[in-house]
Amino acid sequence: MFIDIPSELESALIDLTLPTWKLDGPALAASTMEEYRTELASCPQFAETATTLRRALTAQDGGYAVLRLGRLAKALGADDDRFLRLATGFAAEVAVPFSPFPRWPLWKDIGVKVDKDPGKSSGIGYNAFHMDLVNGTLPPDYTTLLCVRPDPLGGGPSILSDAHAAVARLSEDHRALLAESGYHYGTFYDLHAVGEEYKPFPILDGDPGEGFVRFTAKMLERSELGQEHADAARALAEKLVRGQVSFMLQAGDYLIVNQRRFLHGREALQSGQADIPAEDRRLLLQLFLRAASGTGSAA
Repeated sequence: MFIDIPSELESALIDLTLPTWKLDGPALAASTMEEYRTELASCPQFAETATTLRRALTAQDGGYAVLRLGRLAKALGADDDRFLRLATGFAAEVAVPFSPFPRWPLWKDIGVKVDKDPGKSSGIGYNAFHMDLVNGTLPPDYTTLLCVRPDPLGGGPSILSDAHAAVARLSEDHRALLAESGYHYGTFYDLHAVGEEYKPFPILDGDPGEGFVRFTAKMLERSELGQEHADAARALAEKLVRGQVSFMLQAGDYLIVNQRRFLHGREALQSGQADIPAEDRRLLLQLFLRAASGTGSAA
């Protein structure tokens, strides 16, 4: 769902300066969340916009939203601290912002590096469907991406797919295999606030239709899986691609994904990235959110 910001709210937000945030360990401090909520609540139509955002993320047929903050980004600067605090304020209306990476205080840069693995988030190739921190016992309930700069060559559409809808289209045999602890992927180090390493893990983790679908397509190539489990995971990957939606994020667009419902990825960037100065390439900022109840519901 795409959510436009009412013009009256935009005008108020341009004139609003939220205080510098404080952290409590890896998470945005409760005092900062309360300050932001109080300041933003005074802006016309903010409460209604925040309610629309939460519903888009948690309603029965929802699971993701794109806040169209482009005019705010243009007025304030997409990489300006004031704009980033406003985006953080919107995020805090959904759940608790936090960083699982000690080296990043809250938001994490995702730039474009032509010498990296093309399939990585900072690479230039196809970034297949996945959930973030798939092998943590407490992965983020939400992953969010703020577009500072789109690919100047016009590539890299975001892709999303309803994980539970894809699972529902599988055979019973495949679903049974996906519910077994027969999967593993990646390493687990220098992380906090995401629990312990989960290895092996089931892809279908939790109540049917509600729990995490712990899937990353990279496990099909980079993990040694049993043949039956790999076949079931490959069948899921095919259903995800068939059910995908795609769109281009523009400067100021803020994508929020409920990881208990949707998986995400990215199409390849346009060729010619090496000819673009690094400071002009696509740039996203990533922020993770933890639902207060740990169930993916709004805080």
